[in-house]
Amino acid sequence: MQTTNDRFLTTHSGSLPRKDLLVELQVALSRGERVDDRELQDAVVSSTETVVKNQIEVGIDIGNNGEQPRESFFTYVQHRMTGFGGSSSRPPFQDILRYPSWMELKLPGYLSGVDLTAAPQAVDEVIYANEKPLHLELEQFASLLDNEGNPFTETFMTAPSPGIVATAMEDTFYGDMQSYVDALATALKTEYDAIYRAGHVLQLDCPDLAMERHTYFGERSEREFIEFIDMVIDAIGRALSDIPKEFVRMHVCWGNYNGPHDVDVPLKSILPSLINANVGALMLSMANPRHAHEYRLLTSENIPDEMLIVAGVIDTTTNYVEHPEVVADRIEAIVATVGDPRRVIAGTDCGFDTAAGLRDVAEEVVWAKLRALVEGAEIASKRLF
Repeated sequence: MQTTNDRFLTTHSGSLPRKDLLVELQVALSRGERVDDRELQDAVVSSTETVVKNQIEVGIDIGNNGEQPRESFFTYVQHRMTGFGGSSSRPPFQDILRYPSWMELKLPGYLSGVDLTAAPQAVDEVIYANEKPLHLELEQFASLLDNEGNPFTETFMTAPSPGIVATAMEDTFYGDMQSYVDALATALKTEYDAIYRAGHVLQLDCPDLAMERHTYFGERSEREFIEFIDMVIDAIGRALSDIPKEFVRMHVCWGNYNGPHDVDVPLKSILPSLINANVGALMLSMANPRHAHEYRLLTSENIPDEMLIVAGVIDTTTNYVEHPEVVADRIEAIVATVGDPRRVIAGTDCGFDTAAGLRDVAEEVVWAKLRALVEGAEIASKRLF
């Protein structure tokens, strides 16, 4: 990952707003309905072109394809891997259970798109058998970058942790979590390696390493959850065996939804495990009201000297557009703890469109927030470099 000696680079967490037609087609596909592939690919290219151009226009330094070819940040693997079918029964989020009125207010909207609570199950051996969609996605992004002269300082592409697939896509075949995670890590290595070979930074999406404390492990002990984190990080390490850690960043979050979050596991509890991941950067949510204080943990005693921090300084679940001065203040506070501005990249808490039809922030507001991110990074750069 690139850093600079004179300013803060900006990025985001991957998913960006899809066009309406693409949402409609991807939701239908996720529900098992017939979708014309030519129409789908045309919609993907059109929507990807829009998000690439918009990132360039607002000034994002480290950009991607907005995850436009994927129905969600992890369930798309069912179209690339064998072994999935049926429907999972996702454990409820413990914070949401505490507030029935929240469910009445928000849940219908969250269930109108791709349903992440009823993802397919693992019903047979999981193997990465269909690489065509992967290579098509890489080729489409490369072509669009060429058309725009690729002004990004760097590009990245996302792929899920084996842990989020294992916890959200129920196992009915392997019989134990370790075997399932290992099989997923082996399969996902195909995707990780392809992204790296194509010249992109690999972003691992790992909400499992925080969010699953109040979902899959909601009724279990914190010790069991930490053991799960360690197991997943070990499996990720094996899957990254052919990728230098400088080309990998790991995104950890507590769930990208506008909910209470008052049972989120503290960063303090999981950070000792997270830093064992063989990655060059740790990407953390630090703008939302529940975790905005946890930047204080990012000290030299807690974080390896060579690890970069991609700090979330934009909340991705609210339509408030952060003032650039607020963004700059957040960056400055994080740098004061980390100790070196060259180790900090300004980013977002999570994605803006993590599944087709699942969005808290209006499309125009997304781009206004990312513009505020860029402007805030410029202010902080003038103050700290």
